Amino acid sequence: MDFNLTEDQRALTSLAEEIFADQSTDERLKKLAQTDTNLDVELWGKVAEAGLVGAIIAERHGGGDLGMVGLALLLEQQGRFTAQIPLLDTVVYGLLPLLEFGSDELIEADLPALLDGSRIVAGALAEVGTGLPAVPKVTARADGDAYRLDGEKRAVAWLTVAHRVLVTASVDGVLAVFLVDPQAPGVAIEAAPTTAPWASGNLRLDDAPGRLIGTVERGAEIAAWIVDRARVALAAQQVGVCERGLARTVEYVNTREQFGKPLSTKQGVMLRAADAYMDTEAIRVTTLEAAWRMDQGEAATEQALVARWYASEAGKRVVHACQHLHGGMGSDIDHPIHRHFLWGRQIDVTLGSGIQQLAALGKLLAHVPAQGGSR
Repeated sequence: MDFNLTEDQRALTSLAEEIFADQSTDERLKKLAQTDTNLDVELWGKVAEAGLVGAIIAERHGGGDLGMVGLALLLEQQGRFTAQIPLLDTVVYGLLPLLEFGSDELIEADLPALLDGSRIVAGALAEVGTGLPAVPKVTARADGDAYRLDGEKRAVAWLTVAHRVLVTASVDGVLAVFLVDPQAPGVAIEAAPTTAPWASGNLRLDDAPGRLIGTVERGAEIAAWIVDRARVALAAQQVGVCERGLARTVEYVNTREQFGKPLSTKQGVMLRAADAYMDTEAIRVTTLEAAWRMDQGEAATEQALVARWYASEAGKRVVHACQHLHGGMGSDIDHPIHRHFLWGRQIDVTLGSGIQQLAALGKLLAHVPAQGGSR
């Protein structure tokens, strides 16, 4: 693939950077940390007003057709400024499944609210202990033309402010995907703070109504499609988190002196910063490759797993290095670098840790036919 950005992609990146830099300042984020939800309502509105989300969808839906690469570029900018908005979740768990699996009537009804920011969607796909949606602990049963759900999902990002929740559930042992209204009878939500302040919550379902996405027969395929895009989206966020965290660190070690010399002149500091830079770029290129393949309509599960593995393992190394190179300042939980550390660690475990991504990749590759026959 060609890693050079098009004029439209550069314009999208520039506009997103301008909006996030103006709104998601260190001072503003400190104030948001004192609120109940940490949601930056004003910034969320500006993102919608600027048409950033609309730019990624297909032209036939009135968008700019920048696709998954465009989304990756948007999420990278969000990660750079650790902007407190449910961009990833609303797009990956709401907008993209709607356009891929929804009927024309459903798209016409739901699309406006997803584009103007009035509807926030959370994704309850992961299972505690496995991270992946392979064996849902939520069950669903048919009730006429509808479905009723029972069970629990824990630590769902942005759940406490969501208007809809995408839930994986088992229908007689078959994986299926449902959309649940948090205000519906039988739905209970409680706050569940996580490492990153993403208004997370625990979801409890007791005979709660759910709208089936696609069909039960296609449930596993639909869930895998969504998870692949979530993996790439998380990796894109991690690129921004690491890149800006490293930039802050470089600025710090260039100005902080020890024994009359900047810390940046120490060989150990230079080497660790260089390693962090290479790790960040590894996440970037694997993420863009996976996103590009998706835009080309090609299979990209392997590439998504590789990008997500790098985001976990390499991303973890980067945010640890950034905090350590800040010395004592890195231990200050009010210092901006600590926020990058928290985001990096949360992305590390979302939808499964690095070792779980690697195990999934190994399982996938084990079923790929050998090329060229036996020797």
